[in-house]
Amino acid sequence: MIDRSWAEAFAKEWVANWNARDLDALLSHYSPSVVFRSPLISGVLGQNRTYVAGIDQLRDYWQRALSANRELHFDLTQVLVGSDAITICYRNHRRQDVAETLVFGKDLKVIEGIVTYS
Repeated sequence: MIDRSWAEAFAKEWVANWNARDLDALLSHYSPSVVFRSPLISGVLGQNRTYVAGIDQLRDYWQRALSANRELHFDLTQVLVGSDAITICYRNHRRQDVAETLVFGKDLKVIEGIVTYS
């Protein structure tokens, strides 16, 4: 069971890792078998895909996304807490509101991520 204190600390660290462009720190929170869904994947990878599966595919996607977005920056706006998931709400460098839901396994590593945009 995830509590608010843990979720808020996780979200602050997660946003700080993104803003520092620290890919290794970010990926340390994810399971090797993670499934990650985003409407931006197809554009970044140049393939007709809506998800990546596994930590290696996630690393490749994020490396490409970071290379293409030098101005990337997230401002945390809200953290929503569920039993085994949190939703991190933030505003990105494009002034879009974004909600990223992360589902955690028993080891508190992310097993699934789903991103939605305003």
